[in-house]
Amino acid sequence: MKEYAGKEGQIALVSGGAGFVGSRLCDLLLQKGYKVLCFDNFSTSSRDNLAYLSAHPDFTLLEHDISKAFRQKLPPLTHIFHLASPASPVDYQRLPIETLLANSLGTYNMLDLAREHGAKFLFASSSEVYGDPRQHPQREDYWGNINPIGVRSCYDESKRFSEALAMAFHRKYHLDVKIARIFNTYGPGMREHDGRVIPNFITEALQGKPLTIYGDGKQTRSFCFISDLIEGIFLMMESNYKGPVNLGSPDEYTILELAQIIKGIVGSASELLFVPLRQDDPQMRKPDISKARQILGWEPRVKIEEGLKETVKYFRLRI
Repeated sequence: MKEYAGKEGQIALVSGGAGFVGSRLCDLLLQKGYKVLCFDNFSTSSRDNLAYLSAHPDFTLLEHDISKAFRQKLPPLTHIFHLASPASPVDYQRLPIETLLANSLGTYNMLDLAREHGAKFLFASSSEVYGDPRQHPQREDYWGNINPIGVRSCYDESKRFSEALAMAFHRKYHLDVKIARIFNTYGPGMREHDGRVIPNFITEALQGKPLTIYGDGKQTRSFCFISDLIEGIFLMMESNYKGPVNLGSPDEYTILELAQIIKGIVGSASELLFVPLRQDDPQMRKPDISKARQILGWEPRVKIEEGLKETVKYFRLRI
């Protein structure tokens, strides 16, 4: 990862800071000299993700549901990274209303806080705003193809609403906002029962169980390693560009190809178990990262085999 100048006197709030992505972002910000406040209500995250940060003198954890206004006095914030939301289909379909509120009232509360403090604001959006895309690869100017009342709509549509709300604050109040559209991300720190394809496959392979394939497995995804994503988020906040900007890997794999790679790394003889495709599951997913390359000077560096080896090593210690 690139070295950056220190940020003494800078105070960042990270909503969802106990999550898989948020906790790594908190770590990076502390390394760069920020004081960090973390908001999390632990609906889908774990205190364990923050155990190694809890003793840091510049880190403060505040247990809070961002869909409710925060009444305590805060120090003068300079940056707000809004990541709080269930992100796995298993989680947001289990918590659909909570997901909608996190990406509506929660986003409003975080934007209002940024306005109050004059802080820069970054919204962690998602490739899900493109839905089941009819454009491939997906560029930021593509408006998407989404079922507004489907089982994934609580996440897809609330992310789209949050983007619209951020831009409304920018236009009305001239708030310095950034929109990062995050594609599939993986790495050490994911939960075994996260529900997303990489932890599912690794867990099943390590346990000698069949690897569960939804549909025919020919649908595609692009997987970005966590350290690369965190660097992209940091660079996005530091830029003068409001976005949206796609952050993800342009290397595309079918689910069947991913299953074979993971089986090879684990050394598993697991069979493949084909089950019905889940409703509204996107058939293609690959970001066009031209803007990220041109504007941020960013692109992923960790190749899939390297990242998966690190992830498998992490899961071996937990299973």
